[in-house]
Amino acid sequence: MTQLTIVAFDGTRFDINAEPGSTVMENAVRNSVPGIDAECGGACACATCHVYVDDAWTAAVGGPAPMEEDMLDFAFDVRPTSRLSCQIKITDALDGLVVNVPERQG
Repeated sequence: MTQLTIVAFDGTRFDINAEPGSTVMENAVRNSVPGIDAECGGACACATCHVYVDDAWTAAVGGPAPMEEDMLDFAFDVRPTSRLSCQIKITDALDGLVVNVPERQG
């Protein structure tokens, strides 16, 4: 298992043991993290699972693919570390990953 921390907008931390191969979004939904709506179910067809990757993890996570960049245009308060959590696959290299949920989804 890989340790994943999702910090809700109100500061509540969700420390999750995530299965490699799953996505950050899937783990957020399974653990009822507020603010991750995931309306499209992980198809990269909306921006309702938008998160901010912690600065320490941006290089390891990498940047968004072109399709994800297009969807981020619909997200609220996009920042350089913005990603759609449905597009971040959990790997052993991401053990300890921290992401933050924005104030609201687009």
